[in-house]
Amino acid sequence: MFYHVKDLQFNARVSRPDPRFANILLEQFGGENGELAAAMQYFTQAFNAKMPHPDKYDMLMDIATEEFSHLEIVGATIQMLLKGVNGELKDAADQSEIMASMDGRGTRDSLIHEALQANPHFDILSAGGPRLANSQGIPWCASYIHSNGDLTVDLRSNLASESRAKLVYEHLMKFTDDPYVKDTLSFLMTREVAHYKMFEAALSTVEPNFPPGVLQADPRFTQQYFNLSSPESAKGPWNEGEMPNMGKDWEYIEDPIAHVSKTKGLSKADKKKEAELAETKQMDAELSKIKSEEVTNAEPDGVAQWSKYQKK
Repeated sequence: MFYHVKDLQFNARVSRPDPRFANILLEQFGGENGELAAAMQYFTQAFNAKMPHPDKYDMLMDIATEEFSHLEIVGATIQMLLKGVNGELKDAADQSEIMASMDGRGTRDSLIHEALQANPHFDILSAGGPRLANSQGIPWCASYIHSNGDLTVDLRSNLASESRAKLVYEHLMKFTDDPYVKDTLSFLMTREVAHYKMFEAALSTVEPNFPPGVLQADPRFTQQYFNLSSPESAKGPWNEGEMPNMGKDWEYIEDPIAHVSKTKGLSKADKKKEAELAETKQMDAELSKIKSEEVTNAEPDGVAQWSKYQKK
């Protein structure tokens, strides 16, 4: 159940109209890394988490709801940036604050023209109201959403989503000198960082969480780093020394062509690897059973009911 409170989470303000920046800000309203995309991503992910991970369901729904509130902040800011420009374009502009920030009709018309030239749909189709499209007028698309049904995969997707959104807000701040708008963008950017840490903390409580899914990695192919650069790949903790949190060392394949030929297309492995492979298959069977029971045991007997209504 959603309940709308008309007061914004953050006191969004605008000191003067700026149709150009209003258009740019559409990126966070209906863009790939915007607030609607984040809200819908976490909202859809929550359904798969409900039974086996009810605590993560709460978290995902809480953050999704906050993202909807951020969408409202972005939409309200866009509308305020268009004060005197939307609606009856010319007449309203003659009598509004937009004239106070420009030098005459020519400058005003030039500014409006520049804003609409970047995205004519902005005014033609919505009279200047925020549409579910990005700054180029491309409609919002459900393909922006990453919801894979595995909580560890979804949480890692969310870490990337929050990182991208944070970076977009950081770039947006370069395109406005309005101190009030910058305050709003700073708030929204900072909440991306907060959400990142929430998802990171939640991922750490799911065990095991690597590799994603149920099946373990094939030990015959886990440790190799193939030198596919000429004359030699750069060295670092990604191809030498111990693998992070694996208890194994990287195997640097200096000559991949010779190695593939010698192992007949990686089909030949030493006895140690064959023994590890047998252990892995046993782990697959055990973990598959555990994960299946985890979900099955969380499902209610008899009539399914999503909510538990409290008695007054």
